[in-house]
Amino acid sequence: MLYKLNMPSLSFVMPSMNEEETIQICIEKAQYILKKYNIDGEIIVADNSSDRTAEIAVAMGANVIGPIRGYGNAYIKGLALAKGDYIAISDADNTYDLLELDNFLDPLMAGDADFVIGTRIKGDIKKEAMPWLHQYIGNPLLTEMLNLLFETKISDAHCGMRAFTKEALEKMNLKTHGMELASEMVIEAAKCGLRIKEVPITYYSRRAPSKLNSFKDGWRHVRFMMLYRPVPFLYLPGAFVFILGFLIIFSLLFTESAAYNRSHSFILGSMLLIIGGQTLATGGYMKTYGLIHGMYQVDKKSKKLLSYHSLEKELFVGSIILGLGLILGLKVAYTWIISGFGSLKEVESAVISMVLAAIGLQLIFSAIFISVMLLEVDTD
Repeated sequence: MLYKLNMPSLSFVMPSMNEEETIQICIEKAQYILKKYNIDGEIIVADNSSDRTAEIAVAMGANVIGPIRGYGNAYIKGLALAKGDYIAISDADNTYDLLELDNFLDPLMAGDADFVIGTRIKGDIKKEAMPWLHQYIGNPLLTEMLNLLFETKISDAHCGMRAFTKEALEKMNLKTHGMELASEMVIEAAKCGLRIKEVPITYYSRRAPSKLNSFKDGWRHVRFMMLYRPVPFLYLPGAFVFILGFLIIFSLLFTESAAYNRSHSFILGSMLLIIGGQTLATGGYMKTYGLIHGMYQVDKKSKKLLSYHSLEKELFVGSIILGLGLILGLKVAYTWIISGFGSLKEVESAVISMVLAAIGLQLIFSAIFISVMLLEVDTD
């Protein structure tokens, strides 16, 4: 379509998968909005259907692309083609009423917002439109988690009806391929300092069966937030568990108690040390992945952390700890041999040897793994 001179243009992007019952009415509503605002625009349907959805959409004048598998992939490829000064996104199942889109476009066109997202929670959720698990547990919990971690103030982070300016889209670094794109878009909008506005909407029940998987999709959102914010998810819990384990073992080395109690306490402390160390290492992996893929800026601390020399130090420290564990382990083995392979009373030393060896290996393998991820990354 040709856009009118000096008039704003509007692009609709809709992912679809077997929505032949509703795709026509969704496109008709989008066309009505274009007429209402007297602007030219385009309707892009990113499709992965095995029914007549694509055929109907083409007949209605939409630009159908696909097949495209994955919710995030559909949006990323559809948004890449969008030419409009303003872009509206919504599902093609008619659960969102596109006739309410004027509440999204007016703030954008007035220059009062860069990114507008609907809220079903503050709007009207029709009977059986949203499962109670999503409405009262899953969505509120994930939304509050996102608000806390990224300092946003929204009530429905997973509402699929949104609109934003072309400039806002170009600022957001959208990459995810699945359902977590809903979270990524809000996080990126907040990260880029976009003016976010929330508007109440009506949410209707689906005609076709839902394609959502509550626990799988919920975990994808948590995993994505964990990738963006590894400190509260991994570093803080990992450090707490590691320090607790260290204090337990350290205190036992300088106190006397019954052998039975000491053995169990040593085992508990050892488990905490290893679990804490592994959690911290996982946080390092996720931090590195996020830095490589541009999810946050590489500051001086990050450069130092990811530098080749820093990784050499980690290898060196890990080797020292592993060596201490092996030496202590050899001492225990020697004591056992000279005792004639009898009962061994070096349980505590054996446990400490095991812990040192495990932590040393963790550090060594962490350094190796991170260095492999950074092979083609310039951190200078």
